[in-house]
Amino acid sequence: MNEPQDKVQDSGRRGFIGAAAAAGAGLGVAALAPGLHLIEVAGATSATARAAGEPAPSTVRWGMLIDTAKCASGCDACVQACNTENGIVETVKDARQGSQWIRKIDLKDPKNGRTHSLPMMCQHCENPPCVDVCPTGASMKRADGIVLVDRHICIGCRYCMMACPYKARSFVHQPLDTQNPEVPRGIGCVESCTFCVQRVDKGMQPACVEACPEGAMLFGDLNDPNSGIAQRIAREATTQVRADLKLNVGVRYQGI
Repeated sequence: MNEPQDKVQDSGRRGFIGAAAAAGAGLGVAALAPGLHLIEVAGATSATARAAGEPAPSTVRWGMLIDTAKCASGCDACVQACNTENGIVETVKDARQGSQWIRKIDLKDPKNGRTHSLPMMCQHCENPPCVDVCPTGASMKRADGIVLVDRHICIGCRYCMMACPYKARSFVHQPLDTQNPEVPRGIGCVESCTFCVQRVDKGMQPACVEACPEGAMLFGDLNDPNSGIAQRIAREATTQVRADLKLNVGVRYQGI
C-alpha cells in the first residue's frame, strides 16, 4: 500500500519522531511496529473504484447513516464483520486491553423508558479532535473525510484516545499474529474504524454495512445530493452524537 501523497514529512518532523520514540522507550512506551501505508486512492463510489495512485477528492465526503429502529439489541453482525475484515482477534481476556473498532451500545430514555441499540465507531469528524492533538501528524483526515492513523509515525502517545469524545480508538498492547495483509496493524499503535478504506478504495461497501442483516446501515457520499444517504438525511430527521461539540461528524443516527 502506498504512502499518502498529501502527507509531506520534513526533516524536522522526522527528527521529532525519532526523539519522541527514544523518549517513549525510556518511559516504557511500546516500540514502533510496522504500520499502515495509507492508500491515497479512496473516494470511489459504491460501484466504481479509481486507479491506484489517484488522490482522494475533496468533492467526496464519505458518511454513514444508521437506523436504530432496525438495529436489534442482541445482534452483533456488524462487529463480527468488522473483526473478520480487519483481522481483529481478541488475544486477551480483559476487553479493555483488546482492539475494538466498532461496538454495540444500548441507550435508554429515562423519560419514557424507550431503549435503542446502536453501533458506535469512529465518527469521522470534519473537525476531528484526534487530529488536532496528535504531535506527529499520525492522526490525519483524508480529503474525502475518512479519518485514519498512519502507523509508521504513530508513537503510541494515546493523546488521540483521550481527545476522542466517542471512545472510538484502541491501543494495540500485544504482538499480532493473524492479520489481513490489506490492513497492517502493529503493537504500540493506536487504531480505529477506517470505514473499511481498503474496500471503499475498490468501490465496495464497508464490511459492517454489507453484513447488517436488517439493512440498518447506509453508506455513501454526503456531498452528492443524488446519493441515497444524502437524500435520506435531507428528508428524515437524523442525529449527530454530541452535536454540541460542532465536529460535523460523518456518522448520523435515526431514531435517537
